Amino acid sequence: MRKTLLIALNTLMMLSFATAAFAADGDAAAAGLGLLAIGTAVGIGLAAAGCGIGQGLAVKAACEGTARNPEASGKISQSLILGLAFIESLCIYALLIDLILLFVK
Repeated sequence: MRKTLLIALNTLMMLSFATAAFAADGDAAAAGLGLLAIGTAVGIGLAAAGCGIGQGLAVKAACEGTARNPEASGKISQSLILGLAFIESLCIYALLIDLILLFVK
């Protein structure tokens, strides 16, 4: 079942990118920009999803740590805020790279 779903999703992705490639009227720059826009959208989407999962796991671990040892909540909170800032900076770096790819030629 899982292999069939993976094959179906791969086929759907290939078909969705093929329509953008075949829609070009011979203007290679416009076709490249369209595929670049799709690539940057997928890139920032994956970065945001990864950062969201990481932040959720960090908050979960901090809540569990505070529940087990309430006296250490101050140190746990400091470490949590620092870790969340590092995770968020990764998403901002991905956004900067995507913007550079889109606007710098």
